[in-house]
Amino acid sequence: MAQLTIFVNGKSYVVGCEDGQEARLTELAGMVDSQVKLVSRDVGQVGDTRLILMGALMTADELTEARARLAAAQSDLSRLRADLERAQSQAASALETAAERIEAIAVQ
Repeated sequence: MAQLTIFVNGKSYVVGCEDGQEARLTELAGMVDSQVKLVSRDVGQVGDTRLILMGALMTADELTEARARLAAAQSDLSRLRADLERAQSQAASALETAAERIEAIAVQ
């Protein structure tokens, strides 16, 4: 297990992560740091624990909204797939009908 020093709100924290995940953890720490800086700018320095908690709540809010958008997009995709299948079925049926008519005309 790798150990990595990350920085949030100007303070260093040593955290462990799976080998090979150091870059990802550094990226995530940067995201947390950005949220904490936003909170700090809006409400001032109210203590590290409170800043990190508020930053985490903002991140959780964004995650909840993203999940809702994903669920809506998945629902839309399912509907569009069903519409496509219906349209393909109707097109195939129309082609069969046209082929039958052409054959009927050709036989006469």
